[in-house]
Amino acid sequence: MKKLFLTGAIAFFGLASAQKNTLLVGGNIAYSSTKNTDALNNSGTTNRFEFSPTVGYQFADHWTAGVNASFGTNKISDAYKVNTDKIGGFVRYAQPFNDTFAIYGDLGIGYQGQKATQTILNQDFVSKANGMYVQFTPALFINFKNSFGLNFNIGGIGYNNLNDKNSDAKTSTFDFSFGKSINIGISKNFGLRK
Repeated sequence: MKKLFLTGAIAFFGLASAQKNTLLVGGNIAYSSTKNTDALNNSGTTNRFEFSPTVGYQFADHWTAGVNASFGTNKISDAYKVNTDKIGGFVRYAQPFNDTFAIYGDLGIGYQGQKATQTILNQDFVSKANGMYVQFTPALFINFKNSFGLNFNIGGIGYNNLNDKNSDAKTSTFDFSFGKSINIGISKNFGLRK
């Protein structure tokens, strides 16, 4: 399972260092599966999948602007399932150290929605929520050849809020996740004809 997760993490594109008049197409993919067993020997499995496509235009040597989205599912056995979606814009500043290494930071903002379905005695109970997110993610790009390489980040800073559509329930989250996760992606920078 660890090999599948690592393969998925590096199988999809991320965004690379900025070069003027280029188009970046990419995204990330994530999968995890956790099996839990309690003291009474009851077991359950949690499966999580997320796909995040991204498109950006590099309008200056160090600057990129674009749109990104995220579609995810978190399923706990057969009793509880949460679908999430996000769509928004981002701006990126990239600073190369040399032809091989560059650092960059992404600042993104957008809309998010969530649909949770809980099954009790073969009956589904659905709740929906929507809100917004703001996030900042710093990262490192390693160029192997012709703007094709690997992206690495170890978390970021983010704010999320969700408002339940059927009640007055609200959730606000501030997340400082440096060092809590490692994300690896493959990226390619495509030149545009003038």
